[in-house]
Amino acid sequence: MTAAWQQYRSAPPFGTRVAPAIDLPEHGHLSLTVESERGRFPLLVVRLADDALVAYVNACPHQYLPLDQRGNRLLSDDGETLRCTNHDAAFATRSGEGVGGLGTGCALDPVPVHVEDDWLVIGNVS
Repeated sequence: MTAAWQQYRSAPPFGTRVAPAIDLPEHGHLSLTVESERGRFPLLVVRLADDALVAYVNACPHQYLPLDQRGNRLLSDDGETLRCTNHDAAFATRSGEGVGGLGTGCALDPVPVHVEDDWLVIGNVS
């Protein structure tokens, strides 16, 4: 996993609690703004069908607009594709790699997250 997300001025530190884990729907996604002493950070967390968690900076690399700026329907029915609501750029949910439209040749910036004490937490499992 690349650490590009840490280059954002507002990137929260490792260990930051972002939301109760129960807020993340099964086979769905949660878009939120993480507030820390560094500022406001846009985060998109997805729970896959196999219960794996992936998270990305909620910014389409095409124009750095929030993926959900024009609506909440980002995740394909099978959960394998995320689509930017602005320009329909498509990204593989598991890897963040661009797979269609204006997403081709781009990738979302992954953010490590895990569940700890019933909270979604920034960082890898220790």
